[in-house]
Amino acid sequence: MRTLFLLRHAKSSWGDSGIRDHDRPLALRGRRAAPEMGRLMAEEGLVPELVLCSTAVRTRETWSLIEPVLADGIPVVYDENLYGASAGTLLHAVQAVPEDTHRVLLIGHNPGIETLAAGLVGSGSEQAVRNLRQKYPTGALAQLSCGADRWKDVTQGDCRLDRFVRPKDLPGADARDL
Repeated sequence: MRTLFLLRHAKSSWGDSGIRDHDRPLALRGRRAAPEMGRLMAEEGLVPELVLCSTAVRTRETWSLIEPVLADGIPVVYDENLYGASAGTLLHAVQAVPEDTHRVLLIGHNPGIETLAAGLVGSGSEQAVRNLRQKYPTGALAQLSCGADRWKDVTQGDCRLDRFVRPKDLPGADARDL
């Protein structure tokens, strides 16, 4: 069994109109939400063995806020091809993961992350699937159990959605404006 975690970067800033999209940093709300998502992942044992991360500033900042809460020393591959990538490109990156790795976290962007998740999901809680397909907000995490024995065999409809957590679903989210 393979576990794939799909995380859309935390809320980013739109404050400086002169900045390139790739260089947009996290907004204050994103800087608050990312470590909280990391805490949930740590408490629930949702710890990846490998992280695939877009090179965009907001994805790298999201990981830098999650990592200290989650675990030290998790290998990270920063891949410029994941920035603004289509679902097909993201799936190709997942299919290229070494076979001795069983739990992967992919940190990316919409619409690619949302389209990939929706396409991979073949089963799961009706409410979680509905939430995922309705909107994949910034900072949201999908946990998918993939039936394939090898990453290269993961394909559309092959995975079960075990959980879909949005920042607003985290304990105390309203009080912390997540």
